[in-house]
Amino acid sequence: MLSTSQILPKKGAKVVVAMSGGVDSSVAAGWLKQQGYEVIGISLQLHDMAESVENKFGTCCSLSDISDARKVAEKLEIPFYVTNMEEEFDAAVVDDFVQEYLNGRTPNPCVRCNEKVKFRRLMDWALDLGADFLATGHYASTRYNPESKEFELLKGEDPEKDQSYFLFAMKQQDLAKCLFPVGMFDKKHVRALASKLGLDHVANKPDSQEICFVQARNYKDFIETKVPPSLLHAGPIIDVQGNEVGQHTGLHQFTIGQRKGIGIASKDPLYVVSIEKDKNAVVVGPESVLFRKRCTVSHLSWLNAPHLDQPANFSAKIRYRAKETPVDVFPLLDNRIEVVFHERQRAITPGQALVLYDGPRVVGGGWIETLPLDPA
Repeated sequence: MLSTSQILPKKGAKVVVAMSGGVDSSVAAGWLKQQGYEVIGISLQLHDMAESVENKFGTCCSLSDISDARKVAEKLEIPFYVTNMEEEFDAAVVDDFVQEYLNGRTPNPCVRCNEKVKFRRLMDWALDLGADFLATGHYASTRYNPESKEFELLKGEDPEKDQSYFLFAMKQQDLAKCLFPVGMFDKKHVRALASKLGLDHVANKPDSQEICFVQARNYKDFIETKVPPSLLHAGPIIDVQGNEVGQHTGLHQFTIGQRKGIGIASKDPLYVVSIEKDKNAVVVGPESVLFRKRCTVSHLSWLNAPHLDQPANFSAKIRYRAKETPVDVFPLLDNRIEVVFHERQRAITPGQALVLYDGPRVVGGGWIETLPLDPA
């Protein structure tokens, strides 16, 4: 039986650590240095949007976070570099976020950022600096499977903080060069390590709980600052029988499962059950309609490609905080699959990532595309 413990390189290896300014990446850097590795810190400046709003939650990759990361590097006495990637982040993540909402889908910018910006750029930097590995503060781990001769991505040890969901789009070459030092600890232990390392200014820093570039603002208001009014089209709100029951002023205001802010008076609670881009329509109905048993998933990314010449059994998460649940996976054409859940799931949402697991191992994932009708 394979161990789920993370295999770390020999002491003395050069490791570039992606430092976001939070406690997790700070402890990753401090712990690696303590263990005898040559550590270099790097921060990506992705935006400065969080500087202009009041935040009660933590942030990520803003100017103040970079300042925190620099202080950590000074305390640890390690080299520290900053690169500005605001343009790349805006094009790959923010623009995608806005366009997905305009198309009636609910995006996951954290996965997009890891896939399109952070790992690509940081890995290039690490290799340019002659590093052997890149490390981040994600709660996950890796191992090498000698039987398959492949690297594998595993869940973090702390089930409450596991972040493997956000990393499903990594490639084999990434896993071979990536370390996740805090993946072997729980959050309480990480905060205690921060104090022991003398990193008091980040030891109790709150976790980021909002999308970093929106931060304490309404998604609707944010999107409306990014696009001209001519792209925000009014349309009908209809019930599940097809009757028009109201009007909306733009699809970007809605997501599957939403109850508040629909603007329809009803004696019984109404929820957004689907968004029909081709009709520019929002469909509302009772909560029972939100529970579905299947979805199609496109743009698949496999960490360890399964044999899908016949249906396969895995477990899946349809969003980061969703409960992992058993599924059957059926291959389709054009790098797509149909996923059938053993139990109906609430508010399966197009635009979100669906990630497949085999025990502690992340097999791969993709993007929820459509919701086929369940059989009667």
